[in-house]
Amino acid sequence: MSAPASGLAQIGKSVFIKGELSGSEDLYLDGQVEGSIALKGNSLTVGPNGQVKASIDAKGVVVQGKLEGNIQASERVELRKSAIVTGDITTQRILIEEGASLKGKVDTHRTDAK
Repeated sequence: MSAPASGLAQIGKSVFIKGELSGSEDLYLDGQVEGSIALKGNSLTVGPNGQVKASIDAKGVVVQGKLEGNIQASERVELRKSAIVTGDITTQRILIEEGASLKGKVDTHRTDAK
């Protein structure tokens, strides 16, 4: 995988964070996080080395690594083939690649219902 685009915050695979993580820019996370992640108007990418035990609230979420916790995404969630997710997902759109693992509920809601 190529390096993430510039203008993107990055947490490397040797970094461990415990607590509340929030921000107002897209985040590429390839390390370990325990706690909560809030990126209301932005996207989170959990890289292939990422190990996350957290509740997530973001605009979009892409998971390539391991994630334990509930995901609340206002737009889209993508589980790539290497993803291992344990937790409930609430989003408008979801993509689950063949090979991805998901244990939990999925709730797809539409905010533009008439």
